Amino acid sequence: MALLGVSLFSLFSLVHIALLPSLCFAADPYAFYDLHVSYITASPLGVPQQVIAVNEKFPGPVINSTTNYNVVVNVWNDLDEDLLMTWPGIQMRRNSWQDGLLGTNCPIHPKRNWTYQFQVKDQIGSYFYFPSLNFQRASGGFGPFIINNREIIDIPFAEPDGDIFIMIGDWYTRNHTALRSALDAGNNLGMPDGVLINGKGPYRYNTTLVPDGIQYETVQVDPGKTYRVRVHNVGVSTCLNFRIQNHFLTLAETEGFYTVQQNFTDLDIHVGQSYSFLVTMDQNASSDYYIVASARFVNESLWQRVTGVAVLHYSNSKGPATGPLPDPPNDFYDKSRPINQALSIRQNVSASGARPNPQGSFHYGTINVTETYVLKTVPPVLINGTLRATLNGISFVKPATPIRLADQYKVKGEYKLDFPNKPLNRTLRLDRSVINATYKGFIEVIFQNNDTVVQSFHMDGYSFFVVGFDFGEWTEDSRSRYNKWDAIARSTTQVFPGAWTAVLVSLDNTGVWNIRTENLDRWYLGQETYMRIVNPEENGETEMAAPGNVLYCGALQYLSKEPNTTSSAASVLRGNSKLYFTLLVELFALIYTFC
Repeated sequence: MALLGVSLFSLFSLVHIALLPSLCFAADPYAFYDLHVSYITASPLGVPQQVIAVNEKFPGPVINSTTNYNVVVNVWNDLDEDLLMTWPGIQMRRNSWQDGLLGTNCPIHPKRNWTYQFQVKDQIGSYFYFPSLNFQRASGGFGPFIINNREIIDIPFAEPDGDIFIMIGDWYTRNHTALRSALDAGNNLGMPDGVLINGKGPYRYNTTLVPDGIQYETVQVDPGKTYRVRVHNVGVSTCLNFRIQNHFLTLAETEGFYTVQQNFTDLDIHVGQSYSFLVTMDQNASSDYYIVASARFVNESLWQRVTGVAVLHYSNSKGPATGPLPDPPNDFYDKSRPINQALSIRQNVSASGARPNPQGSFHYGTINVTETYVLKTVPPVLINGTLRATLNGISFVKPATPIRLADQYKVKGEYKLDFPNKPLNRTLRLDRSVINATYKGFIEVIFQNNDTVVQSFHMDGYSFFVVGFDFGEWTEDSRSRYNKWDAIARSTTQVFPGAWTAVLVSLDNTGVWNIRTENLDRWYLGQETYMRIVNPEENGETEMAAPGNVLYCGALQYLSKEPNTTSSAASVLRGNSKLYFTLLVELFALIYTFC
């Protein structure tokens, strides 16, 4: 029976792949991926260390999809600890069961696999995936995830001559287990050992700062062509300034929304953020050019070695890149520069996104706000003798039983619906406190950063309008400075130290969704919570049921059945009978149509 199932699955895959380019399906198409997550030994900064690879690649392979596709990703855990893969920015409409965080999923145990299935409904853009547990992203496990426009929807620029994927991030030569042990011991992580570009160390632009023998990234291009350069900051905690020597970066898209196109010589990319630039290869080929990602908002004279350098190589280049790197931003005397740059990123309200209507036609600035949440961060503190980070005085304790699963099985005491909507003057505490959000509410969220470091905040399941930034404490008078017409929508925003960022979001996606800092150290120490959004008139249409292959843990461990791991196709069929039935129906429909 298992062999028959695998054969049918293989037959379906072959038929589907063969017909996909030329057929118009009644149902939305499927895209299938297998991701094997394992350890390999690599030396990105010249020191052999254990990194996390996906399909033996570091970074992992591109997941390439198209608007409205059903994406099926079979994740194999070949690590020695639990694993979950998450997909930040992918909105998982009505389907937080697939989000890949402990608040929504039980972990995939070592030597086991689990199949995610979700639809990239009404989305386009540039994203990435990464492992969400145990500080693992600090050792790798990440890769690009792109969602292309359907052919019937125009993009608001000429079709590029190619895609270039660039993953930047600060990097430690200690692996993730050593880093989290340092945090557990109450220590900070200290200065990173470098910055990687596509999993590789810096080109030797400086013989003192960069040792010999380090492998670096080379990006091959042809003169005169324009490329879509998709850049993702997948690092631990450091904002990086991205620039390409002598080339303009024409900003075109960020995390699924087209921007007003403007030229930058450099752009600050904060942890967890993704951008698309159009870059035209319009320089002479007398030599190669530097691609640089350097640390921001730190003592740059001390952090000189925390610089990533790759090489842009024209096909007719006459020599290697030489000389000093292009200058970083000089804003020592202009503290407003980073905020002004952030405010300059605005939405292209005349462009269509995933749908034929312009994405800016949603007039968010005229909608009444139903509730305001002020989420305040402070530097980590000792709670019960342990170093912890907080939101509104609460350091989140990861649930043993996923929140929505606890709801379904009426498990009591797993969490509380009492997260405060503003900072309270009370003792800091450990808790599993969740926001009881109102379905179809339109909320205002203020991220107030009273910590000493710049942070990124992310909201799963949603994109939000970033309407304001400023230094100091947010007050109700701050609303007079909001952008209420063409603020960019995205899922990850920066919050400067001693400053606030305001966002507006429409709560139309039911489920349980994580709000967190993307700074891995603060996240690991508890700086997160969840929004629980339930339709009180739920009729099966606004939220999907738990998948057929749902994992059980915590209070529901007794329901768990150990899966077999004989083959990826067999696991999809055995672990998700609903998917198996869907595939068979689509296969037979195709056979009926064309036979």
